[in-house]
Amino acid sequence: MKLFNILTTFPSMFDALNYSMIKRASEDGKIKINVVNIRDFSASKNRNTDDYPYGGGKGMIMTCQPIISALDSLNEKGHVIFMSPKGTVLNQQKVQELSKKSSITILCGRYEGIDQRIIDYYVDEEISIGDYVLTGGELPAMVLLDTLTRLEEGVLNEEAYSNESHYNGLLEYCQYTRPDIFEDYAVPEVLLSGNHRLIEEYKKINSLQETFLKRPDLLEKRGLTDEESKILIALFGDKKDDIIKFIK
Repeated sequence: MKLFNILTTFPSMFDALNYSMIKRASEDGKIKINVVNIRDFSASKNRNTDDYPYGGGKGMIMTCQPIISALDSLNEKGHVIFMSPKGTVLNQQKVQELSKKSSITILCGRYEGIDQRIIDYYVDEEISIGDYVLTGGELPAMVLLDTLTRLEEGVLNEEAYSNESHYNGLLEYCQYTRPDIFEDYAVPEVLLSGNHRLIEEYKKINSLQETFLKRPDLLEKRGLTDEESKILIALFGDKKDDIIKFIK
């Protein structure tokens, strides 16, 4: 069972996790979610968790004492992550790396941030979910928890995610369902053929095509085999030079 500790000043936000896959994973004992209210550990009279920043500046900074006391209350902290716009941007490779951790503590900041000493001495890693700023770390924490839960053994069949976008460095092929024709728009004929070899070939080609058109940066990072480059050149001959540079 993977343990997720979540430290937050807005614990009720995580009621949103009590649905679908995460709810089932929790009920089946695949994961345990321990939501901790940082405010409960504040030693101040009014249960404050923030104060004015040294050196001036707008906004408030979350203070050390309540956060550290909350961390100290945990029986098992595991890998401590602070959700931060300064962190490593989350991708599938990072998710797979973190999925090997048996327990993870996710710290959610608020206001203008948290005292740097918490990050320097108590946090193992900072993670961002993108190059933008949110009001707090709760939504990013839910994103991280969702991505990790679906990789837990027994939560999903591996077939359910092994062909998804980003899992193998490519975007997923396009998906269709009934009816075959909707308002004169038809499903690709090969998907209705029943020929499994042709269908798998179509999916591979479509996956490469989608990635090249929408996220060429993924191909730059992943690279192309000679066979894959030939497929793309056959589709986009006028962009041959752009395709060749992705061959590794």
